[in-house]
Amino acid sequence: MVAEHYGGNYLILDRFLEVVDMQPHKAFIRFEEETYSYRDADELSSKAARVFLQSGRLRQGDTVALLLGNKPIFLLLWLGLMKMGCSVAFLNHNVRSKSLLHCFSRCGARTLVTDEVLVTNLGRSAEFLEAVEEVLPTLAEQQVHVYVLADRCEISGVETFNDKMRRASSEPVPKDLRSGVTLASAAVYIYTSGTTGLPKAVPISHGKIWAMSLCVSFIGLTSKDVVYASLPLYHSAGFMGCTSAIENGRFVLDHTSVRRLFRDPLRSKGHSCVKSNDRSHRVRLALGNGMRPEVWKEFISRFGEIQIREFYGATEGNFFLLNYSGKVGAVGRNFYLHRRYFPYSLIKYDVDQDEPCRDSAGFCIRAAPGEPGLLVSEISPDAPFSGYERDLQQTEKKKLHNVHKDGDTYFNTGDLLTVDREGFFYFSDRVGDTFRWERLLFYPAAVRFKLTVVLHRWKGENVSTAEVADVLTFLDCIKEATVYGVQVPGLTGQEGRAGMAAITVTGGRFDSVRVFQHVEEFLPTYARPRFIRIQVRKSEISPPQAQASLRGLICSSGTGFRPPWTSPAPSSTPRPGWWRKGSTRTGSRTPSTFWMKKPGVTSL
Repeated sequence: MVAEHYGGNYLILDRFLEVVDMQPHKAFIRFEEETYSYRDADELSSKAARVFLQSGRLRQGDTVALLLGNKPIFLLLWLGLMKMGCSVAFLNHNVRSKSLLHCFSRCGARTLVTDEVLVTNLGRSAEFLEAVEEVLPTLAEQQVHVYVLADRCEISGVETFNDKMRRASSEPVPKDLRSGVTLASAAVYIYTSGTTGLPKAVPISHGKIWAMSLCVSFIGLTSKDVVYASLPLYHSAGFMGCTSAIENGRFVLDHTSVRRLFRDPLRSKGHSCVKSNDRSHRVRLALGNGMRPEVWKEFISRFGEIQIREFYGATEGNFFLLNYSGKVGAVGRNFYLHRRYFPYSLIKYDVDQDEPCRDSAGFCIRAAPGEPGLLVSEISPDAPFSGYERDLQQTEKKKLHNVHKDGDTYFNTGDLLTVDREGFFYFSDRVGDTFRWERLLFYPAAVRFKLTVVLHRWKGENVSTAEVADVLTFLDCIKEATVYGVQVPGLTGQEGRAGMAAITVTGGRFDSVRVFQHVEEFLPTYARPRFIRIQVRKSEISPPQAQASLRGLICSSGTGFRPPWTSPAPSSTPRPGWWRKGSTRTGSRTPSTFWMKKPGVTSL
């Protein structure tokens, strides 16, 4: 469809260069107090490309990995590498150690670009260079070249980038350097946790970037709109906001200005956060996914008649839904393009057995209208599924065969949805061993300039329970680990489910300090269990000993924790089908649950 509309191998980069010629002085990126025009972005991205060219290490078809936060240089590097015909892997900057090495190896990159430190919009810092230095010996063995965005660096094996970019020429990069790039070529790699295991690299082709960008255009954005991107650029939804801006020549406002624009959370239970000037803004449209109906209604009531456009889609998926009519609570609506290009089906799913229900002939059974069903979409030339890079096993796990007839193949979204008689889809639940955890994004309070579009996301990160359980069982003191998501009643500022790890100990002794340090070292912040539930066999350890072990973990690094018996009790009942296969939850056990937090931290 993209090729028919634009013809040949017309890339999003070609559109960007057209906008540079047509309106070079139009603002492209605003970041904190800086504004970059399209010409600025073109020249700076060419300078970045020439740094790589002068190194002699990169050529068309190679991949470069970025471990960066949301800064203009993220987009400038991406544009510069596209000019060279290279693909770019967007590493989640929360991952560390084993997960970081795994993600890097999956994309096949031989060059890594990182920053020294990221200061987020909430004031937290992430030590990128420290994370890279930890795995540097392994990267050196693999002959990976590492750049840091700095003028000086004393770490052996790490080369500076900023000084070289400053001296590089801004002359246009010759087009013949990307002569072999087509719409089918991989443009970027975006990571998804999927349903099991470590993060997986999803190759996004240049054609799919166009498709993602054009989908955003369906909601009525114009070249005069200002787009505010509130998501990390390593997320497909955050990246889509930027590519759609290029497609229509719009202005992108990066997310680090959030603390000046969106002053307080929408939900602050028990506290009044409504202000008299809440409607003094020029936001007309919000695009994103996962906004609950009650939040949706409260949002409109508080901030005025802003159009909400909910969408549904997976990074690796071949199916997309858009709630273009704005019905509260719906994630999308059946569209004529679905019938022509993207056939789908909602099939009955056995949550306990963790598999679709099939009839006597072996075919899947369609769910009735209003009944939750597993969403699957047919894989075809019009709706391809490219799978996961260098992971054939996980790619095959996402395919369902012989769904409605012999020989057909469908993509398994892993999500249970319902559809009403008007064709509106509603999210019901997620199957498998993945839960989602999010810190609440900030919403508009007193925006007083020409911001017209907001991108939002409900659940920021998928967490693979299998990965977390595997990390926990590395420890000698943990015999078994089962990880699942739990809701935390009455907790403000969070959505989704927090991680609960139910464990059995080895030899009747729980090393609280070591567990805390191990989790902090090997798991990104969002994947760390917020609760640990010790399943104690009465024959192994007495309740007083268990409480002493718990108190040791709670107080191991100082004060600031409440004892488990005074903490608000989370819902500890796992969702059906979320128990890790192979683990046991039977027998006579005395459970003890506690918060797993750092000293002085009062929220999850």
